[in-house]
Amino acid sequence: MVSPSKDPTPARPKRMGELSVLPVFFSLKGRRALMAGGSAAAAWKAEMLAAAGAAVELYAPADTLDGEMTALIAEIGTMGEPQAGAIRHHDRPWAVDLLLPGRYALAILDTESEAEGQAFACAARAASIPVNVIDKPAFCDFAFGSIVNRSPVVIGISTFGAAPILGQAIRRRIETLLPPALSGWAALAAKLRSATMERLSAGAERRAFWERFTDKAFLTRAPNAGDEREAARLVEELAARPAGDVSGVKTGKVTLVGAGPGEAELLTLKAVRALQAADVILFDDLVSDGVLELARREAKRMLVGKRAARESCRQEDINALMVQFAKAGKSVVRLKSGDVSVFGRAGEELKELKAEGIPVSIVPGITAASALAACFNVSLTHRDHAQELRFVTGHSKKGGLPEDIDWPALARPGATTIFYMGGRMAGRIAARLITDGLSPDMPVGVAANLSREDETRAAGRLADLETIVAGIGLDRPILIGVGAVFGAAADMAEQGGVEATQSSDRTARAG
Repeated sequence: MVSPSKDPTPARPKRMGELSVLPVFFSLKGRRALMAGGSAAAAWKAEMLAAAGAAVELYAPADTLDGEMTALIAEIGTMGEPQAGAIRHHDRPWAVDLLLPGRYALAILDTESEAEGQAFACAARAASIPVNVIDKPAFCDFAFGSIVNRSPVVIGISTFGAAPILGQAIRRRIETLLPPALSGWAALAAKLRSATMERLSAGAERRAFWERFTDKAFLTRAPNAGDEREAARLVEELAARPAGDVSGVKTGKVTLVGAGPGEAELLTLKAVRALQAADVILFDDLVSDGVLELARREAKRMLVGKRAARESCRQEDINALMVQFAKAGKSVVRLKSGDVSVFGRAGEELKELKAEGIPVSIVPGITAASALAACFNVSLTHRDHAQELRFVTGHSKKGGLPEDIDWPALARPGATTIFYMGGRMAGRIAARLITDGLSPDMPVGVAANLSREDETRAAGRLADLETIVAGIGLDRPILIGVGAVFGAAADMAEQGGVEATQSSDRTARAG
């Protein structure tokens, strides 16, 4: 029984879950590695070993060498003693007497023969040499996974042979998150490590420097000599501060990020990186959960959406939040649906931030009009139908039909016009365009929740626009397209095709 005067013994943290393999990073620089076999698969393994700094001893008869292996030997082969990062070819098969204790750091074989694979593995293991027989897991002490190479940053992905294609898909996802410039920044970090250890005190001071350094690594190009000098100046600046004073080390900033129409895979790579670096995310009501899932887990998320006929956050309050967090030294992402610069009130936010002296940048996104084109599988500027493309707001500041635009110009044929946020004004938009001369038979395309799982679209004629929009529903964000480019969709609807359909191949069309 635990005494009431003492705290109970804290529970032990949960043990690590079972690992199918132990992920390790094995240094091969200047060490010998045995490669037996001359196939394309063997060439890939030999190239990887050489890239890791191994002196590769290749055993394979010359008449069995694949074209890839022949080209590799021509490029990095050596005739003399084994050299780090090079391949020395021996025109003969491997033999058991090659596998001696301490001779090789690794031994790899490519063969279709189970018996040969077993013999190779037994000989290597008898000599205490880690062995891999390609595509034969029973004879492998280690496996090659998919690699993301930003050396000195190296990421390995393994499914332990269970699903190699899945491993490759994971690699592609990681590739998109890590900028190529990361390699240069990581190399620079190694050069600066001793300087930071000498000049900056352990704890907050060093952490502040490396956080700022990391921000630059993910958001700027590869460093050059100027960048290195700048980093060195930063070390000096921090070292000169009084003990414990790290104020101003990490300058607050705001990034206006376009989240695209909804589908997370339509987010730009730069947008993903901004989300991964954010401390605070102020997001619109229309931003999808899938997009938010790509943000840094530790980031504070705040919904600041503005929607018609709903309780909304005032623009003044959003501006104040951005200023407040940025002045507290936070990296703030203002996440807007679609593209930041298209009907997103970015102008007001930029003006406020600049007035407060806060650094601000823009990451553009895919605007809803592009998603509408993908939805209907059309070109908005098809040369046979449209010589102009116009984006128009569907309502005024007061909520009615905007009167400060040139409606007669909008009513001219030979253009594609996209109305944003015009669902509740659909009837009045159609009536005004027809009054100003546009044919009631002009094709229209309408869609709601573009690029999402519940995306709905319909097509028809301008005279029926209000009915079409009502059929889709006014409770969702709606985009209206007017122009001859939607003619095929309108014709299909009139011929009995499905007027409102849910899209299942959004990403393929948008790509």
